[in-house]
This record gives sequence, C-alpha cells and structure tokens, in this order.
Amino acid sequence: MRRISPHIPLAVAGSALLLLTGCGTQTGTAGAGSVAASPSPSPSSSATKAGCTEEKALTAADNNSTVCVTKGGQVRLTLDGTADKPWAAVEVSGSALTPVNAGIGAPVGDKVSAYRAASDGKVTLTSSRPMCAKAKPGQMQCKALMTWMVTVVVA
Repeated sequence: MRRISPHIPLAVAGSALLLLTGCGTQTGTAGAGSVAASPSPSPSSSATKAGCTEEKALTAADNNSTVCVTKGGQVRLTLDGTADKPWAAVEVSGSALTPVNAGIGAPVGDKVSAYRAASDGKVTLTSSRPMCAKAKPGQMQCKALMTWMVTVVVA
C-alpha cells in the first residue's frame, strides 16, 4: 500500500496561503506626493428621481426584478428564444406603459417590444416559454414552462 507524506498537503496549503496573502498587499508610500481632488461626477441624464432612469433595456436576466422609469421614458424588452422554445406574447397588466413601435423585427422565437412610460403607476410585464422542444411522435410532451416577470414602476 502506498503512503502519502503528511508534508505534501501542508506544503500545498502554505503555498496557497502565501499566494492569497500577496494578492491583498499594496505598493507605494502613503502620503507621498499630492493628489488632486477628482471632480464629483455629474448626474447622468438617464438617472433621475431616486434610481429611476429615462430608458431601461430588459432581458431574460431581469426576471423577477423591479425597475423604475421616469414618466416619458422608454422601456425596451428583448427576450431571446428559439424556434423550438419560443417566448409567448408579453402581457402587460397596468396602464402606466403605452406600447410603441420597437423599430426592429425579431427572429422566430424571440420577443422584442417597447413601451413609453405614459403615467405614474406600476405595471407588470410577463411572458413564458416552453422548457422543452415539442415531442416527436411516440414521445411524451414536456409541459414545463419558464416564466418571466418584471415590475415596472413609473415615477
């Protein structure tokens, strides 16, 4: 039977500790030279009203989130699907968003839409798509759905 030396795991652990310790060190001398104060960043034209933005682009990664858009702003939505697993039409519950022309076509399975933030309020955008492609003859059909939902607050 082969025996492992107890020194090998200790050497590996010690090397890892030295490597990680070196990553947190700083170089240079404290207080050397003068540092000019950087100007404070000017507020972005798209960031207003406590975190609300004039434009918001939504994707599948925004699922189960809440976003805030200023009145008069725009929300654009792009959900990437496939021909076998297409996104359903986006449902809008609430009246604060008005649909507008998205300006582009979408490949089969994708959903692209755009909305104007018409009035103060809250809107929920929802869609879903199948988790599985359609079954071939003789196979059982998978009925699982992936749901997508985002709450949009217009302020």
